[in-house]
Amino acid sequence: MPEIKLDKALSQMLVRPGSNFSFKRRDPDQTFGWDKDEAKQKLAELVAEIDVLQLKLVAENKQSLLVVLQAIDAAGKDGTIRDVFGPLNAAGVHVTSFKAPAGDELEHDFMWRVHAEAPRRGEIGVWNRSHYEDVLVVRVKNLVPRERWEKRYRHIREFERLLVDEGTHIVKINLHISKDEQRERLQARVDDPNKRWKFRSGDLEDRKLWSHFMKAYEVAFNETSTESAPWFVVPANRKWVRDLAVARIVHGALTTMNPQLPADDPAVVGTVVA
Repeated sequence: MPEIKLDKALSQMLVRPGSNFSFKRRDPDQTFGWDKDEAKQKLAELVAEIDVLQLKLVAENKQSLLVVLQAIDAAGKDGTIRDVFGPLNAAGVHVTSFKAPAGDELEHDFMWRVHAEAPRRGEIGVWNRSHYEDVLVVRVKNLVPRERWEKRYRHIREFERLLVDEGTHIVKINLHISKDEQRERLQARVDDPNKRWKFRSGDLEDRKLWSHFMKAYEVAFNETSTESAPWFVVPANRKWVRDLAVARIVHGALTTMNPQLPADDPAVVGTVVA
């Protein structure tokens, strides 16, 4: 799978394989010199271009795009999906939100439920959380023995390699916010009757484990950001930066994939519909 062509901003967001990634070198308030009003206009333009590329992807029906969104609570995964993918043709975009495994999911290996949701040919699949929960939450909260979750980095690399080899382009995006920004957003949920349902008491317990989660993310990125399935860490304290950054990554991926409309059927060209 060809690599995404990187501009200066995307290059700064990329987690390069073997780079020893650390959040200390990534600023969640980064703007890349973008102007807010111009960024909103550019977002609209990019989404329109993504829509055209998506149409070609569907018509070509040979490859697919998987966008993995991972982030700490309140980082804006739902908002990103709404702002970047919401305007697209819903017939060609499949969004899957992964919750804590339950029922049959607990009776299979940790990859079973996500593999079933991999995008079909011609489709953009967006995962709100993913198989990475099994080396993040599972690791931090000691839900399975260390000797099991340590092997999962290799399992993840091999699973993603399988998808890539079968025609799925993968980009993995982390929405990076500060601990102070998370506090403000969680408080806003508590204070807003229309958003209070999104807050759970467990969010406060997870905040106590902030440093442990950050370490788990760093290890996951270093273990699984590959040339064929790279991680991008998007500064997400400012929502307008977040949205434009994600749109640029998705647009770059689709442009690299270069989907083509099928050749015209000679029997159809010139047809007059009565």
